[in-house]
Amino acid sequence: MTYEGAEHVRWDELNRRQLADLLPEAVVVVPTGATEQHGPHLPTGTDAWLATTVVERAVADHDYPRPMIIAPTVSIGASDHHFAFGGTLSLAPETFVAILLDIARSVATCGGRRLVFVNGHGGNQGPCATAAAAASTRYEVMVGYTDYWSLLPLDGLTEAQRAAVPGHAGEFETSLMLAVRPDLVAPSQPREPVTPLDNPPGVQVYGAEYWSVIDGHSDDPSVASVDTGKAWLDAIVEALRDRLTELARIL
Repeated sequence: MTYEGAEHVRWDELNRRQLADLLPEAVVVVPTGATEQHGPHLPTGTDAWLATTVVERAVADHDYPRPMIIAPTVSIGASDHHFAFGGTLSLAPETFVAILLDIARSVATCGGRRLVFVNGHGGNQGPCATAAAAASTRYEVMVGYTDYWSLLPLDGLTEAQRAAVPGHAGEFETSLMLAVRPDLVAPSQPREPVTPLDNPPGVQVYGAEYWSVIDGHSDDPSVASVDTGKAWLDAIVEALRDRLTELARIL
């Protein structure tokens, strides 16, 4: 069965009767982001803005094998590592996991059986994976999880652009924000490449000094452009549509 052109796709725009009817067959999509410093030029809500935009555009005006319901965005994430720069609201990682688990529990209690987290913040990756795995065993739900930037096809990107994806407040996020909310993007200054911590092959090293070394943003935002942002955003949205279509069939 195909649900064509669903008029109501947002959880908070549906009433309890509509949700009761839709949830047993629906896929509930939860955007997750953060409210944290993004260098001197991007708004603190960048991660939440981008995750939400990707999800909304992927669901809008598209036919899926099941109803798609967009849950309210979890707009504060695990961002303690940005406290040194100010402008940051953060949840402890265990608190963030608990919130996602409570969302999954709520969906299951209301009759939902399928859930997808679409994440927009690097600090949420471990907690999202943990919550997805735990929710699938605690409640009667199938759970998918993806980071939106992982959906960007790398074909056609320069070596420098590949290194900048996803980055933090660099070319990638700045280009996307120029495409989504240019009114919130301040002019940025060129910056010299900064060498982060050296990680042994196959090992990820974490250290508080990493963020101070790169001054809170990972690469040069001045090379960002609205045209690049629009092209990348379109590609990510199209890829998410493909993944949601597949998930709707297998979950």
